[in-house]
Amino acid sequence: MQHRQPIAVIGLGYVGLCVAAALAESGYDVVGVDNAAALVTDLDQGVVRSREPGVAETARRALAEGRLRATTDYAAVADAEVIVITVGTPVTDELKLAEDQLRGACTELSRHLRPGQLVICKSTVPPGTTRDLVLPLLERGGLTGGRDFSLAFCPERLAEGTALADLRALPIVVGGLDEASTAKAAAFWQESMNVPAIPQDTLEAAEIVKLADNWWIDLNIALANELARFCSLFQVDVLDVISAANSIKKGNGSVNILLPSVGVGGSCLTKDPWMVWQTAARHGLEVRTPQVGRLSNDEMPAYTARLVLEDLAARGLEPRSSTVAVLGLAFKNNTGDLRETPVKGVVDELAAAGVRLRAYDPMVEPDQAEALFGLRPGDSLTETVRDADCVAVLALHKEFEDIDFAALPVAESCLVLDGRAYYPKEKIAMLRGLGYRYRGIGR
Repeated sequence: MQHRQPIAVIGLGYVGLCVAAALAESGYDVVGVDNAAALVTDLDQGVVRSREPGVAETARRALAEGRLRATTDYAAVADAEVIVITVGTPVTDELKLAEDQLRGACTELSRHLRPGQLVICKSTVPPGTTRDLVLPLLERGGLTGGRDFSLAFCPERLAEGTALADLRALPIVVGGLDEASTAKAAAFWQESMNVPAIPQDTLEAAEIVKLADNWWIDLNIALANELARFCSLFQVDVLDVISAANSIKKGNGSVNILLPSVGVGGSCLTKDPWMVWQTAARHGLEVRTPQVGRLSNDEMPAYTARLVLEDLAARGLEPRSSTVAVLGLAFKNNTGDLRETPVKGVVDELAAAGVRLRAYDPMVEPDQAEALFGLRPGDSLTETVRDADCVAVLALHKEFEDIDFAALPVAESCLVLDGRAYYPKEKIAMLRGLGYRYRGIGR
């Protein structure tokens, strides 16, 4: 494969490693810079711990072929034509941007910038951050943005489970410090990923695009979750209602209510709406929907736990003498990511009620799960569900799609709690025919 211009990726977390692997596979010489020495050592030895589909294999190939390397030394960026910043940007307990990683990366980067380089920020930030924080920090080294180096913001919009495919398919949103920066960044992504670019007039417009996406998604899920709870009042299947409601045309598309679930997790949807809310408040604007969506979705783990406890009570079972087997600890189907997983809230509520808990999730690291839940996952599905009074499917990984419920050694009249499986009615009828009880979110 022909090697193209050298690229530097700052931050080799979930997003950074995906981007670095994809760029290396496209033929670029990529150097990843990260402060985590253990991570860098692992990569240098060909050890890639990502569970994102395709990333580990792609990264290992690139490492073996010399198209990808990792270091803790920021001096390595001096040879790069393009520098992509992908460090973490969480929010604090006060719902403000925790800018330490971004500030540190830009400060170090300023010491090694040279004229002619293009710096692209992909870390999600409140509007104005690239101009008011990133730019001044980069200019500390003596160069001037827009004259000596180009600067653009290109939001990360990957979905876990399909990140590599998304990088190669989704249009790239680009907003630059000036027109030249916008054009340069757009050309880079079009060449590297062969995807269309959507130019924005300013850095701030590009920053807002990412927030708008996740603001909409979180609020839409909140609508779905509250609709599910509303449907339950009338013993109506919310999936039937959503399917029918989504058949109507509206504007340039159709009504598109998403699906309810045990809750919203991950590193983006749980913080980006708060980022919007906090930024608006700082500028004297009160926006209500980000807060409403967040609060509504945060109620779902406790609501899900109550479904289990209510069913135990209906069978005359005491929580302290009951066993619940949780299948899937991650925040969504087909990922091992435990960040902000709503399953934690379900487990905590059930534990507080005295329920005996077991768990099984083949996609998560057992040590990470034990550290977060205080519960070590079982080694097998069969042993996890043995004599269980409830099997709670809270993340439907592919391994769980073909469970032989007839062969499970569960207790009599075991409840199947459907938190994110969306079993069709035929499957529900089959479960009931086997002697199971069934409850879903809004079903």
